[in-house]
Amino acid sequence: MTPPHQRRRIGLVALFAVLLAGGVFLLLSALQENTQFFYNPSDVIAEGFVPESEAFKIGGLVIDGTVEKQGELTTIFKIKDFEREMQVPITVTYTGVLPDLFREGQGVVITGFLTGKTSFEANEVLAKHDENYQPDIKYQSEK
Repeated sequence: MTPPHQRRRIGLVALFAVLLAGGVFLLLSALQENTQFFYNPSDVIAEGFVPESEAFKIGGLVIDGTVEKQGELTTIFKIKDFEREMQVPITVTYTGVLPDLFREGQGVVITGFLTGKTSFEANEVLAKHDENYQPDIKYQSEK
């Protein structure tokens, strides 16, 4: 027969183990829902593409000469794949303020949904910057 204080200690340890396991499960399930990777534009227009959810991300390059402003906040532009050639680019429509780094020939990651085979309605536009840091030349000459 085990003493009462030992049973109580075993019960507390078991309770903490169950709470810890429940917390880890909730944390991992929350992280899994928030991990979003972007698709390449060539994958999106490929035959048989089915996104995991209605809203998803596409990462590509803004094609030179395709950025058109319609009104003050609506912008239409076309994107292509980083790596593969595409026959037809994806036309993106975005209403909102574009990031400062957004420009033609720049990489973007857009969040939204398909409105047609090659049409995409964006809710968010993120401009990707070059990963190579180059300090401003005028600051180097002042040193």
